[in-house]
Amino acid sequence: MSVSTDQAELHKTRLKGFMIAGLGVLLLSPDALLVKSTSVTPVTFLFWRGLLLALAFAVINGIRYRSRLIPEMRACGRRGLYCGLAFAGSTLGFVTGMKNTAAGNVLVILNTAPVIAALLAWAIWRERLPLRTWVLILVCISGATLMAVGEMGKGQPLGLVMAGVAAFSLASNLAVARSRPHADMSLMLIFGALLICIVAAFFGGAQWPGWRDFGFIVLLCVGFLPGASILIQTGPRYIPAAEVSLLLLLETVLGTLLVWYFLGELPGPLAFAGGAIILSALAINGFIEDRRQRRRARETLAEQA
Repeated sequence: MSVSTDQAELHKTRLKGFMIAGLGVLLLSPDALLVKSTSVTPVTFLFWRGLLLALAFAVINGIRYRSRLIPEMRACGRRGLYCGLAFAGSTLGFVTGMKNTAAGNVLVILNTAPVIAALLAWAIWRERLPLRTWVLILVCISGATLMAVGEMGKGQPLGLVMAGVAAFSLASNLAVARSRPHADMSLMLIFGALLICIVAAFFGGAQWPGWRDFGFIVLLCVGFLPGASILIQTGPRYIPAAEVSLLLLLETVLGTLLVWYFLGELPGPLAFAGGAIILSALAINGFIEDRRQRRRARETLAEQA
């Protein structure tokens, strides 16, 4: 009886984690569209992105925790500080990588994040993933890489290095957050966003972008990114970091479709094929998982009868 109860609780926890992370990915999808809609320099964009995100995170978490905000942040400990640092690293690495090399190069490197997250979780905390999840990771990475192949090109070595920094920062952030499921690591995004703002200001990013671009930045950094970042950062409390990273590959598909629809940038055949592979793989995995849980539920009812 207790085993069946534990399985039911595990299923509820996993479902909650997928719903939280999945909603976060949906909110993150307009990121590429709104970034492309602005004409400011990357460093100016990063300054305002960091500043507005820090303010939004502070307001949201202040409402959530009120007088308990500071104690809850302290409860995150050193690992929480690392999560904030890694959040800043992934953002800075992504934007700098895009500036110094082809977008396809950056995307290919970023697509390794699920594997990095899985390996870090196994090597440091001995967390194991089932074979089916490893297969799903490899299939989705193949699809995402196919999407990026059409945009691959030569670029400066700095761009490739920073893309690697972004991939490692993203993966390690989620893996470390997973190691402290009882602490709300999303609180440390305030620190990470402030760090982005400070670094960008140091490199001359504290400039007025103009009302049009400022409107797009506000829409992104107040309307979409705060909720998306908090939900994605919360996901590892309920499901493995590798699975959260895997869901993030959906943003590549959805973001590409939004840019195509609103800006008319038609993806090539490889992009459509890669997106179809990712969506199909995730749908099949969801179908298999649902059947497994239904079978377990029937077995539990049979045992109780």
